[in-house]
Amino acid sequence: MPAPTGSSPRRSRTVLTGISSRAWEHPADRGALIAMRRLRGFDTILRALSSMVHERGVRLELLGSAVRVDERQFGRLHRLLVEACTTLDAPSVPAMYVVADPYLNARTLGLDRPSIVVNSALVDLLSEEELRFVIGHELGHALSGHAVYQTMLEWILSLSGLLSAIPVGGIAFRVIQSALLEWSRKAELSADRAGLLATQDPQTAFRVHMQLASGGHLEDLDTTSFFAQGASYDADGDLRESFLKVTMLAEQTHPFAVIRATELRRWVESGEYTAYLSGAYPRREDDPTASVSDAARDAARGYATAFAQTGDALGKLVHDSAGVLGTLKGWWDERWGREG
Repeated sequence: MPAPTGSSPRRSRTVLTGISSRAWEHPADRGALIAMRRLRGFDTILRALSSMVHERGVRLELLGSAVRVDERQFGRLHRLLVEACTTLDAPSVPAMYVVADPYLNARTLGLDRPSIVVNSALVDLLSEEELRFVIGHELGHALSGHAVYQTMLEWILSLSGLLSAIPVGGIAFRVIQSALLEWSRKAELSADRAGLLATQDPQTAFRVHMQLASGGHLEDLDTTSFFAQGASYDADGDLRESFLKVTMLAEQTHPFAVIRATELRRWVESGEYTAYLSGAYPRREDDPTASVSDAARDAARGYATAFAQTGDALGKLVHDSAGVLGTLKGWWDERWGREG
């Protein structure tokens, strides 16, 4: 039987011993996670409430309606999961389930005992290496603890109608909701990096995003044209279209597939991915001393770089304005600092 489209021979992968989740976390995601992890009381309350209601209910629903992956059921997926855990040096192997669902999606649920859920549509469509990327992506969510804060986002979204009706509180609520949605989109970029570290094949990762964007018509797609499309999204349009992009993304938990592929390629081209494969990556043993301020500076630099790279009119305006303000501040500090 011929191998599925996009498959590749099995090969050895670099085991990233002791790698910290900070290695794949997007700067904006990393800063938020470090800050929220310091709020120990918040985590404790959220985990307690979730374990009493949400997590137990989800686990029972999966046990009753889905297929739990193991050596005898979806053995190929089980092997890929174990291999991804080995590559990312995961402390334990999370449970994984396959659900009957025609939508191309996978997700990670639960807090202390995260479970990876893969829709049957992905199992039918993707090659073995592409599934490795998806599983690595979800494992990245689990290892970063994204489910804790994703739960909070889900609760806030479920209360959106009620809280938005409160005049003053509604404004504060919308600010929190927007911030969490922005975090969620950056968390997806983080998980994409984890998926790439798990498969260690950028072309495989790019193919997955091409499949998600096209609904699986990989034979009709061209990688060069696909990335040119992403460049057009970045570059085209005036301020009106820029604001339309902001509006379209405002309520989205995930970035668009074309943009995700573009962002992942930029990360590969930055050299950080290659450095990690050579062993120069953050270690878990250093997580307790990770600096919130350093993460915040990394996030600021990340946004500045993104604005500098984009051809989008709003992005250029923000970047150029920041440059002007920075120049004025430098002039002010130099002039009045010396005289003071």
